[in-house]
Amino acid sequence: MAERIRTLVVDDEPVARAGMRRLLEADPDIEIAGEAGNGHAAVQAIRELRPDLLLLDVQMPELDGFEVLEAIGVDAAPVIVFVTAYDQFAIRAFEVRALDYLLKPFEDDRFATVMERAKRQVRRERDDQLVDRLTSLLAQYEAGPSQPRRQAEAGLARIMVKEGGRVFFQPVDEIDWIEAADYYARIHVGRTTHLVRESLSTLESQLDPSRFVRIHRSAIVNVARVRELRPDWRNRSVVVLTDGSELPVSRSRRDHLERAMQGKGGPP
Repeated sequence: MAERIRTLVVDDEPVARAGMRRLLEADPDIEIAGEAGNGHAAVQAIRELRPDLLLLDVQMPELDGFEVLEAIGVDAAPVIVFVTAYDQFAIRAFEVRALDYLLKPFEDDRFATVMERAKRQVRRERDDQLVDRLTSLLAQYEAGPSQPRRQAEAGLARIMVKEGGRVFFQPVDEIDWIEAADYYARIHVGRTTHLVRESLSTLESQLDPSRFVRIHRSAIVNVARVRELRPDWRNRSVVVLTDGSELPVSRSRRDHLERAMQGKGGPP
């Protein structure tokens, strides 16, 4: 049986919390992690309980829903569904990367539809994190016991590319990013791409980890080419490269990327 989705209900109206709890308790996929009746209590509960899903009222005493997100940080927030009686907040809710918006009073069918979408999103994020962990373990296994020594060295300076009957060596300093292509890897150099007969995990183990960082199961970036790190409309982190490319960053790898961008390098 799949792991249940831990959900936190935040609303200053006890009747509203009771109504949402009733609907959630009828869903076998949901575990109610807790409740909060004001903004400060919500911030504390999110930090302590670390829910997967947050049903968040907008207008509350002390801190409103948007101030709650500001306090915990959008990148640290779980999947968010705003719940409010005022439709004028809808646009702003999506600007802070909310997944959906429930306008009170809502029908049970509408609640069920939103919850199905929220559960799919939580499961996608869990799958991404699991694949990231497995990929990292596989890379360590493929690299073998000599990996720490290789990582302490400068790493590859050039990558051999076989293309059109010729062989040439691509300097790694010129690479913008590398993406997985089944059992191969595709190197992006400006507007040019090259397919190499190496897996992304193999290249990751050979490149200097202070200069090339795995940001997702399917992408490695040259830290020197990162122009910006920001959230996208789905509340996921993305990097913007100097060539304009936008690539997703998994939550489990964001800290590693930030350390490398600050010149601290090394594995997570």
